[in-house]
Amino acid sequence: MTASRQSLLRINALFLLAASAGGFCSDVLGIFFASGPVAKIVAAAPYSGLGFIEAHGLAFLMGIQMWRAEPSRAWHLTAVAIHVLLGTSNLVFWQLFIAADMLVVGYVTTALHGLFVLLQMLAAGTAAAPITAPARA
Repeated sequence: MTASRQSLLRINALFLLAASAGGFCSDVLGIFFASGPVAKIVAAAPYSGLGFIEAHGLAFLMGIQMWRAEPSRAWHLTAVAIHVLLGTSNLVFWQLFIAADMLVVGYVTTALHGLFVLLQMLAAGTAAAPITAPARA
């Protein structure tokens, strides 16, 4: 069971790494070269690019951490939190996908965030609880 939970964390990491790298490249093209779908968004508010770069950069760093993570309950719950944050952000700012004509990207990434929430919750439920020492008075 531990091997399957480790595999889940690694697959999760690959998704975060690939999606965030693609988003980061799209951000750079749009912000600095006025090219691609993000260019439509940042043309009206160039400094909004800061949030795009930060979000995708941080998601990439989270992917690195997921790759290295141990298949413990704490790491599975951390993965849940990551995907709740990213998936909810996609839903709250869904208009961005419409304005940038990137609905397919929105559908795929948001669905995968939701899927990882469910899978990581299941994995957290099957992970052994950490052993704690008795409390001292």
